[in-house]
Amino acid sequence: MITWIRRWFAAAMIAVVLMVAGVYFYARHRIQNALKQVPEKIGLDIQQSAKGFTISRSEQGHTLFKIEASKAVQFKQGERAELHDVTITIYGRDSERYDRIYGSDFEYNQQTGEVAARGEVQIDLEANPEGILNPDQAPPGELKNPLHLKTSELVFNQKTGDAHTTQKVEFELPQARGSAMGANYVAQTGLLTLDSQVALEQSGPLGTSISAARAAVTKDVQQVLLEHPHIETIGRQSSADHATLFLRPDNTVDRILASGNVLVRVAGIRPAEMKAEQLELFLSRQENMLRSAIFSGAVTAQISGPQPIDTHSDRVVLAFKPHNLLQSVRAEGAVQITQEANGTSATQNLELTAKAVDFLLTKGKQLTEAETSGAAQITISAVKSADAKTVVTAGKFDAKFNSNGQLVSLHGASEAKIVSQNPGQHDRVSTSQMLDASFRPGSGMDSIVQHGNIAYVDDDRRAWGDRARYTPADEILVLTGSPRVVQGGMTTTAHSMRFNRQSGEAVAEGSVKTTYSDLKSDPSGALLASSSPIHVTADSMAAQGTTAVAQYTGNVRLWQDANVVEASAIDFDRDQRSMVANASAGRSVSTVLTQTDKDGSETTISITSSRLTYTDSQRLAHFDKDVVARGADVTITSEQIDAFLQALGANTNPGTGKLDRIVATGHVVITQPTRHADGNQMVYTAADDKFVLTGGPPSIFDAEHGKITGVSLTFFRRDDRVLVEGNKQFPTVTQTRVAR
Repeated sequence: MITWIRRWFAAAMIAVVLMVAGVYFYARHRIQNALKQVPEKIGLDIQQSAKGFTISRSEQGHTLFKIEASKAVQFKQGERAELHDVTITIYGRDSERYDRIYGSDFEYNQQTGEVAARGEVQIDLEANPEGILNPDQAPPGELKNPLHLKTSELVFNQKTGDAHTTQKVEFELPQARGSAMGANYVAQTGLLTLDSQVALEQSGPLGTSISAARAAVTKDVQQVLLEHPHIETIGRQSSADHATLFLRPDNTVDRILASGNVLVRVAGIRPAEMKAEQLELFLSRQENMLRSAIFSGAVTAQISGPQPIDTHSDRVVLAFKPHNLLQSVRAEGAVQITQEANGTSATQNLELTAKAVDFLLTKGKQLTEAETSGAAQITISAVKSADAKTVVTAGKFDAKFNSNGQLVSLHGASEAKIVSQNPGQHDRVSTSQMLDASFRPGSGMDSIVQHGNIAYVDDDRRAWGDRARYTPADEILVLTGSPRVVQGGMTTTAHSMRFNRQSGEAVAEGSVKTTYSDLKSDPSGALLASSSPIHVTADSMAAQGTTAVAQYTGNVRLWQDANVVEASAIDFDRDQRSMVANASAGRSVSTVLTQTDKDGSETTISITSSRLTYTDSQRLAHFDKDVVARGADVTITSEQIDAFLQALGANTNPGTGKLDRIVATGHVVITQPTRHADGNQMVYTAADDKFVLTGGPPSIFDAEHGKITGVSLTFFRRDDRVLVEGNKQFPTVTQTRVAR
């Protein structure tokens, strides 16, 4: 499109050509009176020939024109005369011209008033600014590329001033030559018409050719009218229904107006086509220099190639620097620019809409910057799923391009917004003060970074931060700068948060803290059953589309009131108020439970293990592998422990997880300050502070009684009673140490 605009300047040559023809016919009109007087001045009425005569006409000391002929012959019938070797020189009323019309044979018909050229007529047009100072009929001191025309059988009517020819009209200019078939000049209206086959060939390496079905020059308003003009140059074609060239008083072209089906085609690696209802070109007084070009009315452009581009707008304005170098392009009115992946490695289709877009160029062809005016929108759609879209809006966009004219960055300021749309899902929206997008040439948008007062909305999920980075390829949004997310009564803060807009998954990293609020008390629950908030801290957190389930990893601590669970990783289900906690090398799962002694005082029991599974509705905490439970004066180790808790409604201290009983299995070892017991299974009931040890067979040892074994051993934590049961297979055995 840009290079084609430059080629339109060549159309200015048509104006010069047609102006030349107009001057010629006008000159012929000015000498009609002189021609009528030729017979009288040279005695044509006596039917004889004359050689070497000159006729001139002057006004106020200025010679208007001069006619020179080597011979004149009057025919016997008395109605016709022949002039041979005629040269007509026209100086103008101010002696500012040195135009010459010459030919071998002319014929004058006295009855019809027609002067007809027999054979070729040559016309040279030359300005003579020095003639104003020296009206002496002298030729210019220096001839500067006179404009030359050639035709034949030209007929001039001295009565009407009209002239016409049906023959070919050829013309030459300093930088072009052309032709037309037939010409007609009407003196009364001053309208000059080139009847058909108007053609112009411009010299130079580009070889520009211009053609038109018909051309007309209006004298009074100085316009050149072309019907169906067509321009061709190397790799480019352009056409329209009509074109009008508007001339200045000095007959230079001021502007060109093409209308009706304006079409521009550009060949090459990326063929392009541009259409509009109208194109207007404005030219400077310097030769071949464009000032601006304006396309208007349903302006469209299609650029083919690996990633086709379609543009639509109401108006496009091009501004030029000296030497016809394009400086800027402005598209106005419902601007829409679409880029399609079209089977390339690119995974996205892009569409930009705006009220107006300004493009800046260097060296007349290299696009460097673009800027939108008014609210603008960029739509990104995935090639595989056109219904899934990301819409980016801002009060204004500024774009940067690389040396190949490919978009590399985009800055949006004021009320920036990103909306992700997926069929059957709610929109996901993030807003900010500004955004910066980066592009991978040939692939599409790489990322979008938002700055300042970030707010993100995903259904009931709300997030805030100072900075966000979004990658359309995987639909990941990363929030940093004191980010905070709220969803369904869950509030999380961290150093950074990552959201998958498509799946809804959320990941928090660094100093994660989550608070679960809006909880209802559950009297039938235990460890997490109160209405107090549940807090979790960790190194990282991951949650699915719903925050009902979240995975916390790295130095995890979960607590409600005085109930605390610590682990390397905890999977927490808020709705079920359940958890699965796991240990890692060097860090065990730990929690603290309470129990009430007979004297009413409360003591704590700390339990560590490799894994903890807890469901509040069952009031069961299952500890697995390397389990150690420590009370004030007792330690229990085993492979597994099931700790059953009292219901919240029965707990006199609802802020703690109160122990009801413990069932331990697998290599159970009980250690107290004065005794040691082991077995395969143990049941401890907190109400009576009683241990029942079975399997193994169980045994207990203390310094006073020695070692006791049996099928079942029952003993109490705070006294020395031991109840022993045996059978035939495992009789009761007491081994007592005797002092010597």
